[in-house]
Amino acid sequence: MQKLISAYLSYLEHERNFSQHTIVSYATDLAQYYSFLQKKFPELIEKHDDTDNGVIRVYLGILLDSGIAKKSIVRKLSALRSFYKFLVRKKIVRQNPALNIVTPKVEKKLPQFVDKESMEKILALPETGTFSGARDSVVLELFYGSGIRRAELIGLDIDDIDERNQTIKVTGKGNKQRIIPFTQRAHTSICRYLNFRKETVSQSGSKERALLLNQLGNRMSPSAVNWLVKKYLSCSTELRKKSPHVLRHSFATHLLDNGANILAVKELLGHESLSTTQIYTHVTVERLKKVYQQAHPKATT
Repeated sequence: MQKLISAYLSYLEHERNFSQHTIVSYATDLAQYYSFLQKKFPELIEKHDDTDNGVIRVYLGILLDSGIAKKSIVRKLSALRSFYKFLVRKKIVRQNPALNIVTPKVEKKLPQFVDKESMEKILALPETGTFSGARDSVVLELFYGSGIRRAELIGLDIDDIDERNQTIKVTGKGNKQRIIPFTQRAHTSICRYLNFRKETVSQSGSKERALLLNQLGNRMSPSAVNWLVKKYLSCSTELRKKSPHVLRHSFATHLLDNGANILAVKELLGHESLSTTQIYTHVTVERLKKVYQQAHPKATT
């Protein structure tokens, strides 16, 4: 079983081009499933074709009873479906035991976002006369002005910036690339930061091609990006969640509020499915309903 899991993870990485984050998540989920089989059904570790949906149901039941969130269980079930689909394709098992199991319903939470006035204040916070401040300004402007993901931002290289056309080449999930425009404010921030970057690279002797560097001349880490975004969001918003994704949510919400075509927003965000983008239309509708209820004299009578 462990060899099959390793082969599957290798397949995800080299043939499906899944992100390392996704691969690590699937590896964790499958390791947990393997541990479950060892304890409850050790005979199935070698007799793969004897596994049926009853085994999967027992596993999911244990997860639910242990208090694991439904969203996590949905992901774990998805990992099992994909894993057994791989085994069916390799003719190691005849059928997928996870295929016909009903996915637990997860209550969809509307994405949190920063209002336009607060966003203006946040973008003005970095002290742009220093290397760190100039770089932080680029981080905030690109997150909000382009709606890119954290991994996409960290993965940007100098060569991915087209200053003339004000676009960036982004490598998203599954190594799929897309071209995204950025704002004039982001362009100003990038030009200012690049001057500081040249000095930092010269002093450190770094040959790093990453756009965003730390003080040592190395590519920024995910934790560093999380920390700086949380720092600036904490200065101007009461939102409980203060992550880079909040800025991505703000980007999409403000575009739709101003009449952007949802298909265009889908492409900018790099979503595979339109249904993923449609959650932002729910945000807009909920805001309109709130305004209506507060302002219309007969809204609640």
